[in-house]
Amino acid sequence: MPSVRQFQVTFDCAEPERVARFWCEVLGYVVPPPPEGFATWDEYDRSLPPEDRGAWFACIDPTGVGPRLYFQRVPEGKVVKNRVHLDVRAGTGLVGEERLATLEAEAARLLALGATHVLTQYADEENESCITLQDIEGNEFCLD
Repeated sequence: MPSVRQFQVTFDCAEPERVARFWCEVLGYVVPPPPEGFATWDEYDRSLPPEDRGAWFACIDPTGVGPRLYFQRVPEGKVVKNRVHLDVRAGTGLVGEERLATLEAEAARLLALGATHVLTQYADEENESCITLQDIEGNEFCLD
């Protein structure tokens, strides 16, 4: 039986490129080169039928370690809480006040990019501190 070695995370959204560029800033991801024969993504997009223009966008981890993120346009807006979300590990290896300060600084950076604060959970015996945010289209994610 073959093992899965790679996967991508797909987001439904109204504005794929806008959301993809937000996540590039969050994660340090980059936009991959346009398809062969096109100098830019805009040029590629203009080559598509009007109904397909802006229908999707993607970004990748420049190190090749993280999964590809794919953003696809859908007609409906987000209605309920995500069943799956990303945990952005901003405080890895840190503890106590240093960890919380790092998470709060990263949250401030992401809020300036258009994220929305949902909830801050402080550490107890069972859980580490976590800051829940929403991206620019309301998809929840956690800083932990």
